[in-house]
Amino acid sequence: MDKVSIGLIGAGSISELHLNSYRKNPQAELYAICDVQEERAREKAEKYGAGQVYTDYREPLADPKVDAVSICTWNNTHAEIAIAALAAGKHVLVEKPLCQTVEQALQVERAVEASGKVLQVGFVRRYSSNVQMLKQFLDAGELGEIYYAKASCLRRLGNPGGWFSDKERSGGGPLIDLGVHVIDICWYLMGRPKVKSVSGNTYTKLGNRSNVKGLSFYKSSDYNVYNDVEDLANALIRFENGASLMVDVSFTLHARKDEISVKIYGDRGGAELEPEIAIVTEKHDTILNVQPQVDKLTLDVNAAFQQEINHFVDCCLSGREPISPVRDGVEMMKILCAIYESAEKGSEVRF
Repeated sequence: MDKVSIGLIGAGSISELHLNSYRKNPQAELYAICDVQEERAREKAEKYGAGQVYTDYREPLADPKVDAVSICTWNNTHAEIAIAALAAGKHVLVEKPLCQTVEQALQVERAVEASGKVLQVGFVRRYSSNVQMLKQFLDAGELGEIYYAKASCLRRLGNPGGWFSDKERSGGGPLIDLGVHVIDICWYLMGRPKVKSVSGNTYTKLGNRSNVKGLSFYKSSDYNVYNDVEDLANALIRFENGASLMVDVSFTLHARKDEISVKIYGDRGGAELEPEIAIVTEKHDTILNVQPQVDKLTLDVNAAFQQEINHFVDCCLSGREPISPVRDGVEMMKILCAIYESAEKGSEVRF
């Protein structure tokens, strides 16, 4: 096989980033688009040159011409479709989060093991150039032992509505939508240590805030004002190696401005990924702030997706394990679910 025939399942907004990236990869062929809304699937198929249109995800899975699928559907369908795709002999790229529960995640993991196929979890930030560059510094021991990380992704107004704010379909709010990214990237750069305990809080104080005027924000394609997910979540995650991670994320918050911050600290130096990449170190008894000369100091979303898709296609062709394998998706679900559990119980969850 010198090309990978792709079937994309779920033609919503995130699918554009997948489709654009597949189109630019010479070893990928966009073969089919599947969406419950046939008109939307047909529109994307015409735009990106896919020859087949389906409305039931079982149809591309039954098509022998499909080698691999990108799953870009609601969170509550990720596990079901991924397991069915693996059983059908397809490679799988599934958008984050892997699923909604730890039980589902373990079922997906077993399906991967039984199939022998590639499953790559869509932790797209791992694939950005800045992250991979920083990881080289970390792997070389430049920052020493990483013992602390801190991440924030705070929106003052940014509840996307629709399926994002419907817990049954999403599994939660900003924690499972935004927190999954910043927690994962810290955990990944910390060396993916085993979790020891989690203490978390969630708050549902502000709701949708559709009354606010004069400030625009992203809205899902099925936007409405219904909301039963948290506004804000925060957590302290402790690891078996003694390291710790603090995180807070929000869809809506009485904050002066939106904020994204990702920082890690070691005994020989520290680093920031957001809002701009920088390294802090010490040489000759002097503290140095070092900023790499790179094209973009912050996340380049389009480039990160392109590198993620390129990696997936390469793994499909080579059979090698992706840098965001299913077991990492399982561990991330354990963390996310433990934060929700801790918040509900009002006490620490220990592993």
